[in-house]
Amino acid sequence: MNRFTLTVSAAIARVTESALGPYQSAMIRIGFSATWLLFLLREFVHRAELYGPDGPWGFDLARQLVDSNGAFTLLLWSDGRLWFEAVYALALLASAALLVGWRTRTMSVLFMVGVLSLQNRSVFMGDGGDNVLHLMAVYLVFTRCGRVWSLDARRERRAAEARARGERVTDRVGPVLWAVLGAALVVLTGTGGLDGDPTVPVLLWAVWASLGLWWAVVRRARSEQPRILLDVIGNILHNGALVVIMAEACLIYATAGWYKIQGSRWQDGTAAYYPLQLDYFSPWPFLGDLLTSSGTMVMLVTYGTVLVQVAFPFTLFNRRVKNVLLALMMLEHAAIAVILGLPFFSLAMIAADAVFLPTPFLRRLGRWTVRARVLVFARNGGRGAAAATVPEQRAPQSPQPTHVGFEA
Repeated sequence: MNRFTLTVSAAIARVTESALGPYQSAMIRIGFSATWLLFLLREFVHRAELYGPDGPWGFDLARQLVDSNGAFTLLLWSDGRLWFEAVYALALLASAALLVGWRTRTMSVLFMVGVLSLQNRSVFMGDGGDNVLHLMAVYLVFTRCGRVWSLDARRERRAAEARARGERVTDRVGPVLWAVLGAALVVLTGTGGLDGDPTVPVLLWAVWASLGLWWAVVRRARSEQPRILLDVIGNILHNGALVVIMAEACLIYATAGWYKIQGSRWQDGTAAYYPLQLDYFSPWPFLGDLLTSSGTMVMLVTYGTVLVQVAFPFTLFNRRVKNVLLALMMLEHAAIAVILGLPFFSLAMIAADAVFLPTPFLRRLGRWTVRARVLVFARNGGRGAAAATVPEQRAPQSPQPTHVGFEA
């Protein structure tokens, strides 16, 4: 009984004392924000046809659908071109800011707003990756995804160094940003802009209120207990969100694999042949012809896809097997991006897979990135190389008395 009690206590302490998987959550942040940003930039010329006033899915049709399902979107507040451009610009800026980790807590919320606004405006624009991005944009709000590899982490490191020298550190941007967004929420709520399904509006208000509470506790509390309590709640939400993201990725692969098993073409080993014969999925016809020229290759790809997808959730208990299958799945998605011409679907799935990457590999990846940056800057002169030589960002090992409510 004592051993069981100690085990449970250790598990509770691990979940509450720290935000687990800081490198994995940073990879998810970078992966999904980069995927959405690249998609928005690629479709910038066609943005009005996809999500705006020039699209075949008109304003009235979108309004009827949203009225029936209660989906959240800013784009149905007005059918004007100026409002559409403003929302599209918001989505671009939020994606870029989240990518580099600037005010990640706030930007994750704005990122979610941008994703939901555009995708719910034209629900038929997507290739499957949009569904994954849609879900992950919501989950990211609950994570502390700016603990490493972010401008927030660099700012906090510099602030800690300044406090160690006895200097006073004041965050002015965070409170101003909080006040502006709070005023916008008040106006939108008062004018009925947040009517409909209450899920997203409640989430927006909850995040805004929690950021204000965190700032007040950090600045005004006379003891450490209130800050520690809020930090524990933040850690629980972060760790719970990571578990949900993992479960979502496993569910995607498991359902895809088991549904494939039921298909006759997957059973006879020819399913991989047919998509490659469609012009829509053949940006490089010679690659498709090369792959389908061998019946053995088609069979191996077909059966291998099913095997990897069905087996992956069961390999999470064996680290080595899991890493092998994870590498195979990422290679498969990279091949899909090139051969079938579905780059953003593949990027979204690779970003989701990143939650399972081992921490030692991610830390090495971070060091390789820093070295590559140093080499690039070294070609431009010694001064640039010196500026680029920065220490590796490590995840905090203990709760930090900082303004992470506005940042990480």
